[in-house]
Amino acid sequence: MFDPDDLEAIREGHDRWAEETYGPTVERFGERKEAFTTDTGGQEVDPLYTPADVADLDNDEDIGFPAEEPYTRGVYSTMYRGRLWTMRQYAGMGTASETNERFNYLMDEGQTGLSMAFDLPTQMGYDSDSAMAEGEVGKAGVAIDSLDDMETVFDGIPLDEVSTSMTINAPASVLLAMYIAVGDRQGVDREELRGTIQNDILKEYIARNTYIFPPEPSMRIITDIFEFCAEEVPNFNTISISGYHIREAGATAAQELAFTLGDGIEYVEAAIEAGLDVDEFAPQLSFFFNAHNNILEEVAKFRAARRMWYRIMEERFDAEKPASKQLKFHTQTAGSTLTAQQVENNVVRVAYQALAAVLGGTQSLHTNGKDEALSLPTEQSVRTALRTQQILAHESGAADTIDPLAGSYYVESLTDSLEEEAFELLDEVDERGGMRPAVENQWVQGQIQDVAFERQREIESGERIIVGVNEYQVDEEPKENIEEVSEAEQRQQRERVQELREERDEEAAQAALAALKDAAEGDENVMPYIVDAVKAYATTGEICNAMRDVFGEYRAGI
Repeated sequence: MFDPDDLEAIREGHDRWAEETYGPTVERFGERKEAFTTDTGGQEVDPLYTPADVADLDNDEDIGFPAEEPYTRGVYSTMYRGRLWTMRQYAGMGTASETNERFNYLMDEGQTGLSMAFDLPTQMGYDSDSAMAEGEVGKAGVAIDSLDDMETVFDGIPLDEVSTSMTINAPASVLLAMYIAVGDRQGVDREELRGTIQNDILKEYIARNTYIFPPEPSMRIITDIFEFCAEEVPNFNTISISGYHIREAGATAAQELAFTLGDGIEYVEAAIEAGLDVDEFAPQLSFFFNAHNNILEEVAKFRAARRMWYRIMEERFDAEKPASKQLKFHTQTAGSTLTAQQVENNVVRVAYQALAAVLGGTQSLHTNGKDEALSLPTEQSVRTALRTQQILAHESGAADTIDPLAGSYYVESLTDSLEEEAFELLDEVDERGGMRPAVENQWVQGQIQDVAFERQREIESGERIIVGVNEYQVDEEPKENIEEVSEAEQRQQRERVQELREERDEEAAQAALAALKDAAEGDENVMPYIVDAVKAYATTGEICNAMRDVFGEYRAGI
């Protein structure tokens, strides 16, 4: 990018500045810290970056232009100058009717996409009246026991006019089937359904543990979804390969990159082994990343992710369609950084994290409510979170030019170093046989846990300052205005699913469940049978139990 003679002069100038200007000042006054490092990675940050730090970069091969290979600068030619990112606030209240109210409220306030949060029993494939659901119904999101609940959630919301993201993994096939069934009932052509299911089971084994089935049948269900959606629901993203929860568990930015893209590689390989053509399903793959605290590191991470996925799809899988090589991603601000102390500070944290996501070129964004360290967010905090995105879009100027930090010596250098470190981690994963063996042998989890332990030690020792937690504390009164799910609401949901079983056509429901079980025992695609089962008002738990009977349940380390 620079003439060698110019680079040599720049290096000499840097050395002179360090010796004559910077060095004496540090010697006299010192610096705030002994060493400066990136947020979670601990990579040393130099005091000054120059063209010499990006001397090895080739503009065409490494940076390029938006919508052109290697997609470092973005996957769309106009980016936000053409259309702003989708403002997709994550919401799921205890009951289906409350969630419908919240969705309508957010749409009235200017939200441009829906995002569903499910309660823990739903995530684990249990009905609300199951003993395993006791005390958890509606607590972390909406309880969806049947198609009846899904119909209530989307009552009055035309599915051909919205895009819906569903944060669901082990039972993703069931919730997707319910969404398709609602669309069918509304008379919406399946090709018009738009949205995303998370459907990333490898990440569950790594970071969240809301899995049901062992890895092999789980991967079979995922590839069945790929195949079914390529034919039936071509505009629905069949998986959101999630680094978000990997980062929440304590991973560094480089680990988030490596293990997320490693999961992506595993899903592509599984689909190819199942007989699918890479260019048929790869355009429907999407990703989900965390926006953490260090703005410049996060921007570099997003840029590196696009370039890495292009190289992986081009070199490892010989993909031909441009859409197969373009990494499109949703971003959520970092829940793990929210503090119960001085919750107002979380508004500032979320704003900076959102800025990083936008500067990094995200396709959609969720901004956390300030009170999410305490409970489901209140209506007021959700509005503030949405307004944060709207102010960023319309007042900050950050959306007015494409990839505005490109060419920054530091950002380009950090993009390059994060990519290099992530590819080194992927090489280690390959040496262990791929992500599935690396996860099953707990190697990936161990890498993340080591970092999480060290970062927690730094917080407890005061080396890492968390404003309001270990520095700048104040005495506070307990927060009173928080969302809570009452026992009465939980009881009503349990009664609702029991009444549904009594009123449905029981013979049709049982026949659909039996047909699903037969399909699972064979090698047919299970998705058409799951759609039939939800339309017969079989419940989430019944459908998952039919597959549990065939596939069994996963137990970590067993």
